[in-house]
Amino acid sequence: MNDALIYTGLRSPRGRARDDGVLHELTPHALLKQLYAGLCERSGLKPEDVEDVILGCVTQHGEQAGNIAKASTLYAGWPDSVPGITVSRYCSSGVDAIALGALKINGGAADCVIAGGVEMMSRVPMLGDAARIFTDPEFAFRCKVLMMGSGADLIASRLGLTRAEVDAVALQSQQRAAAARDAGYFAQSILPIHTAGGVADRDECIRDDTTPESLAALSPAFARLGEAGVDDYQLAANPQLSNIEHVHTAGNSPAMADAASVLLLGSRQQGRRLSIKPRARIAGSVTVGADPLQVLTGCVEATKALLQRQGLTSQDVDLFEIHEAFAATSVMAERELKLDPERLNVNGGVIALGHPMGATGPIMALTLLDELERRGLRRGVVAAAGAAGSGSALLIDRDC
Repeated sequence: MNDALIYTGLRSPRGRARDDGVLHELTPHALLKQLYAGLCERSGLKPEDVEDVILGCVTQHGEQAGNIAKASTLYAGWPDSVPGITVSRYCSSGVDAIALGALKINGGAADCVIAGGVEMMSRVPMLGDAARIFTDPEFAFRCKVLMMGSGADLIASRLGLTRAEVDAVALQSQQRAAAARDAGYFAQSILPIHTAGGVADRDECIRDDTTPESLAALSPAFARLGEAGVDDYQLAANPQLSNIEHVHTAGNSPAMADAASVLLLGSRQQGRRLSIKPRARIAGSVTVGADPLQVLTGCVEATKALLQRQGLTSQDVDLFEIHEAFAATSVMAERELKLDPERLNVNGGVIALGHPMGATGPIMALTLLDELERRGLRRGVVAAAGAAGSGSALLIDRDC
């Protein structure tokens, strides 16, 4: 089996998912065009040598419809011969894009793959495709598919978490993200993006003015969904609970964002062609289906499965980037994986930095790799949760 190696990667800064966000004016195709050009310039890659482009994208609607992986390469002026495929496993889509690229290289089906993700949520809003599974409550209950925030509140209720405890997770995320930004830890992977308003080169979603008081002042975001029947549905499946505690707010939930990210994956032969050294290898990947009513536990269950498959414990892994899919999920990850908080999301998570759904996994992978290199460490895990209990995880190893 061939090693699947990460040679380099780039991402855009995350922009706020609103009309005045720094990336809003760019179409997803235009954003990806700049990243493709930056990737080629950084690596010496020639577009005609790319054997596949695999992108995660959750809301494949409007500007993001029509297989944006292939369409974006055509928009960028790349050769017609470059294939492209767009994948969706909800918010773990970008992790799966990397895993699929690695599997192609492992199996000898390709020597050079670009894997990543894109989500321009200010232009193509979450749920903008009006999928029946999210818009028809009766159908959703039949399929056991709930909104993510409802799952987060169920997790918090099962863990007995208070509002103060989940707010503390959010505050730490903001503080860590601001400190990492100010120290320049994200600069290595961010490609400055040119817009009509200037150059965007810093993550925009971080809220430096966050305090315990400002978080405590926010109202629960998912109580109305609970009153509309979700609480009763969840309680029927969890008879040990007397009620659902609605502790998640806009402040301790992921921030919606615009962003894209791409990684250059290849075989050793591809590295020799480009005369560049690999930064790491993708040592393993796992995808799971967990409890759909808790919605967001897939990232934790995927990490458990990945460690078991690799014959590792959490103590064998230096750093973890686990999708901060609402504050309660981070607490669950820390408790069930027995993680030292100083090894989990050390530069903040998507509560502070923003969650551009299909692009989140590749961005986390680059953040993890940059931090492993900065600290001189070896192994890291990146994991993301998606809707309906889905989850995917990667093991990244710098011993390559």
